[in-house]
Amino acid sequence: LGSVVDFFLVGFPGLSPDFHGLVSALLFILFLSIITGNIFILVFVQCEKSLQKPTYMIFCHLALTDLAFGTVTLPKIISKYWFNDSIVSFYGCFAQMYFVHFLGATHSFILMVMALDRFIAICAPLRYTVIFTNATVSVLCGISWLIPSMWMVGLVVYALMLPYCNSNVIVQCYCDHIAITRLGCENVYEVQVVAFGLALFCLLVPLGFIIFTFFAVIIVVMRSSSPGGRSRTLSTCTPQILITSLFYIPRCFVYLANNIGFHFSTSVRVAVVMLYSLLPAAVNPIIYCFKTKDIKDSLRKRFHLRKCNVTRIA
Repeated sequence: LGSVVDFFLVGFPGLSPDFHGLVSALLFILFLSIITGNIFILVFVQCEKSLQKPTYMIFCHLALTDLAFGTVTLPKIISKYWFNDSIVSFYGCFAQMYFVHFLGATHSFILMVMALDRFIAICAPLRYTVIFTNATVSVLCGISWLIPSMWMVGLVVYALMLPYCNSNVIVQCYCDHIAITRLGCENVYEVQVVAFGLALFCLLVPLGFIIFTFFAVIIVVMRSSSPGGRSRTLSTCTPQILITSLFYIPRCFVYLANNIGFHFSTSVRVAVVMLYSLLPAAVNPIIYCFKTKDIKDSLRKRFHLRKCNVTRIA
C-alpha cells in the first residue's frame, strides 16, 4: 500500500487563519440545519398518517441520504478549523470516500424514482394507486440503495490497491476518489477512467430518465383543456424540479467546464464542490415543507390544533 499511513486534509486552500473561526461557525450552522431539517422530515412524515404515501416515502429516502452525507463529511472539516485537526487515518479516509460516493449515487437514483412517481401520477392518474404503491416505492428505493453500495465497494477496493508513497495532502474538504487517487505512486489513469465512467453512469442515466419524464409530463399537461388544471398539475412537480435542479445543474456545470478546458482555481473548485454537495441537503427540507401542499396542510393543521388547545387551557 506504500508508505502513507494517514492523510492531511487541506480544506479550503489559501484560507487565512483569521477566517477559520467564521468558516467553522458557518459550517456548523450548515451541519445543524442539515441534521434538524432532515430529521424533522423523517419524523414528521412517519408520524403523520395522511403523509403515508409513495411521494413522501421518497422524500424520506432523500432526507436520509442528505442526513447521512452531512454526517459523514462535515464533522471532520469542522474539527479541522475548530481544533486544528487535519489528520485522517489511511483507512478512515477510504471509508469516508466510500460513503461520499455511495450516498451521492444513491441520491441520484432516488431522484429517478421520484421522477417516475410524478410521471405515473400525471400520465396515468387512474392507475397510479395500483401501479405506484408504498411497496413499489420500498422496492425501487431499496434497489437504489443496494446497487450503488455494491458498486462503490469495487471502486474503493480498486483505489485501495494503489501504492501511496508520495504526498499525503488532500486538497479537498473531505476524502473523495479523485483527490485520493491523484496521490498514487503508479499510473492511476485506469483507476480514474473506471471511476469517471461510473460517475457518468450514476449521473447521466438518472438525469436522462428525469428529462424524458419531464417532457412527457409537459406534453400530457399541455393537452389539458383547462389552463387552471395545467397550473395545478405543474405545481405538484415544483418540489421535484427544484430538488432535481439543485442536485444536477451544479454538477453538470462543473463536469462540462472541466471537459471544455475551463478550469477553476483550486480554491474555487473546492468551494463549488462543497456548495453543490451540502447546500441541497440543507435546502431540501425547506422545499418539502413550503412547496408541497400536503405537508403544508399537515403543518398548518398541527399548528392550528395546538393553538386551540392552548386557548382552551387559558
